[in-house]
Amino acid sequence: MPFQRIQSEKLSHSVIRQIEQLVLRGILRPGERLPSERELSEKLGVSRPSLREALAELQTRGLLETRAGAGVFVADVLGSAFSDALIQLFAKHDEAVFDYLAFRRDLEGLAADRAARLGSETDLKVVDTIFRKMEAAHSKRNPDEESMLDAEFHLAIVEASHNVIMLHMMRSMFDLLREGVFYNRKIMFKQRATRDQLLEQHRAINAALQARDPQAARGAVQHHLDFVEGSLADWRQMEKNEEIARQRYEHEQAR
Repeated sequence: MPFQRIQSEKLSHSVIRQIEQLVLRGILRPGERLPSERELSEKLGVSRPSLREALAELQTRGLLETRAGAGVFVADVLGSAFSDALIQLFAKHDEAVFDYLAFRRDLEGLAADRAARLGSETDLKVVDTIFRKMEAAHSKRNPDEESMLDAEFHLAIVEASHNVIMLHMMRSMFDLLREGVFYNRKIMFKQRATRDQLLEQHRAINAALQARDPQAARGAVQHHLDFVEGSLADWRQMEKNEEIARQRYEHEQAR
């Protein structure tokens, strides 16, 4: 008969499963420091030996890492999503930039649709809270802060879609975007007219989500990313025009 005697689960296995779920669901993020051993054992209600056994196993699996004198951290598991060679290839070719935006338009449109339908009230409060921070940052004219909040806003929508595969894929993509692999997001927030338009586009996305309108949410995300693509294309053309003008000016001076 295909039955086996029921055995109680080791406490360390329960700890492992709980931490795995927190990482999988994006609650514990790459680079995040875990509480101290004493605090964590109290929170989980397990002995320190059981906790140490669980942490050691998770480190062996590559989900956690110990930093000397600093503690235990969630490993940067996103770093393995793309090879260094592929990242360098992305950075060198404009084609990758626009393919990246097309990819985002498709996936984030779907994420916004799902978030409007499946996100909890707390999920939508998170999105709204980040948007309010975007509004407050708008008057400060700080491209660093605005671009950081922009990424947080979009990732909050993906988190609200409750699809863990999409979540980790998009986190990986945004990690490369933060590093400037695809383009420098700060450029988008340097011109007043563009900044105003971006804020209104995010306002429309947030409003559609709060109204739980999947079609409007998807459309607002797609409209926003179409605008980003057009703005980047214009910026790239201006760079080329400036280079030609500089050559013409240098030639004129030498005559």
